[in-house]
Amino acid sequence: MEACFFLLIHCDDTGKTSSPIDPSLLDAASREIQGLTRFVIHLPAESPDSAPLSKTHASSPCCALQWYFDDLGLLETALQTDGAMHGIVDRITHAAKVNLTFAQQVMAVRPFATPNPGDADHCAERCTYLVSYEGEAEDFNAWLTHYITHHPPLMAQLPGIRELEIYTRLDYRSGLSIPRATTMQRNKVVFDDPEALATALASPIRAHMKQDFNAFPPYSGPTPHFPMRSIYGNLKPT
Repeated sequence: MEACFFLLIHCDDTGKTSSPIDPSLLDAASREIQGLTRFVIHLPAESPDSAPLSKTHASSPCCALQWYFDDLGLLETALQTDGAMHGIVDRITHAAKVNLTFAQQVMAVRPFATPNPGDADHCAERCTYLVSYEGEAEDFNAWLTHYITHHPPLMAQLPGIRELEIYTRLDYRSGLSIPRATTMQRNKVVFDDPEALATALASPIRAHMKQDFNAFPPYSGPTPHFPMRSIYGNLKPT
């Protein structure tokens, strides 16, 4: 099972559909990380006025990075004080012209098949709907069992969906002196562009997903949803 490192960046001008983060800097820096197999840079998406997307909220990140590793040990090596990720956080901080706050989390990756994924290896940019369950389930085993059994088959029916991943928490070692996020679960559904995402969210499948949501085992806490512009970097294992 892959391990994914999330670096979540919030900034003073959160709420705008733009970001002070230079994606070319992140792309170049990410390619220096030993053991990294692929990465995604998420920036706030500009959504059509008619799209039923969540409005940009004060808690929306101005950038979210995902770094994927086949081995947790390689990820932990990159996270140590003298590792590559420590330098990347410093470079992001020094390059930005606004105050930034960071959070880190490592999660297990649970991918699910979609009917028409396209060629992800040659994909440069897509549109992602990032979801996080930031509270706690009363019985996480019951929650995850229900969720994995019932919800991905519905999400995979969304028209135009290209990718579907669900993430759950992992314990990990890190030398980064930034706060740790403790989000219980994250989801990612990916489409070609904001218009395709808007079409999917307006489809009848959403009503079935809402019915299943209402049947989830007890959970309390926020569940923010953010449309993001996603820039891909696909690497050969080192």
